[in-house]
Amino acid sequence: MKLLVINNLSSGYGEGAVYDFMRSFARDGDEVCLRCTDGETEVASLLKDATDFDVVVASGGDGTVAAVCYELRNTGVPVMPFPAGTANLLILNLHSPVETHPLSMMAREGKLLDFDMGEIKVGGTSYGFSLMAGAGYDADIMKRAKPFKRVWGPMAYFSAAVSNFIPQQSHFTIDIDGTRHERDGVCVLAVNFSKIQFDIPVTHDNLPRDGKLELVVLKAQNALELVPAILAAIMDRDGEFPERGDAMEVFSGREITVDADPPLEVQYDGETTGIMTPFTARILDGAARFVVSDEAYDLFTKPLLEEASNEGA
Repeated sequence: MKLLVINNLSSGYGEGAVYDFMRSFARDGDEVCLRCTDGETEVASLLKDATDFDVVVASGGDGTVAAVCYELRNTGVPVMPFPAGTANLLILNLHSPVETHPLSMMAREGKLLDFDMGEIKVGGTSYGFSLMAGAGYDADIMKRAKPFKRVWGPMAYFSAAVSNFIPQQSHFTIDIDGTRHERDGVCVLAVNFSKIQFDIPVTHDNLPRDGKLELVVLKAQNALELVPAILAAIMDRDGEFPERGDAMEVFSGREITVDADPPLEVQYDGETTGIMTPFTARILDGAARFVVSDEAYDLFTKPLLEEASNEGA
């Protein structure tokens, strides 16, 4: 096999587990190509010949994986996320192993499955996201957590959320597939994969292959008002818990435009942009091809199989 490894040197704790992965993967006749960036070199420049490889391994955090997948969107090149960040939420959503040997086996023998991606356009620039993108409270959490992620790991996000007890309120003007909505809140999130830290689902369903984005509006006026919604999400492990409460409202659609007054900073997959609203987010159907475990393959093909069975009946 020919394996291309894109390694973000500035991600996570800098522990170098990806080198153990490469050693575990390599067999007679294989070619393993390692290309590194610390943020200075653009990911796109490392992927110009990616179609010559069997699998591209994206080693870094969720932002690194998003950059690789967006550059390779609609090419059919399989991407395998390698958990070298602090939160590694895509790995969580995909039910992938985190140990190097199982990951090396999955890179060689894993199943391939196409997933939707989101694309967000803000300030004249486009970014791809696998998980979620938005503006407001979430972007503030990402910014506050950044200096502490290497020391505290996922707890840096919790600390950042608590440190901003009364986030900025804004008036949102939202257009979803041509229908306008007006809401007040602290945050809007366009969601593809729905699970965040500690396996908490933001929305009831985790359907990153349904051709839609879910838009979540957080309407709480302070962090305390989010507690009922968080508790409901914790209980909602199987998508059957009925309500998130009044602090959260969920819409869905293929193309979403959000303006905010006052403007709020935009983030995607944990990467703050430094750019303020408005933004437009749209779904890219089946644009990312991932190497997945048997568990993930069964989980994400089952809803489609059940839907086809119901239509046939």
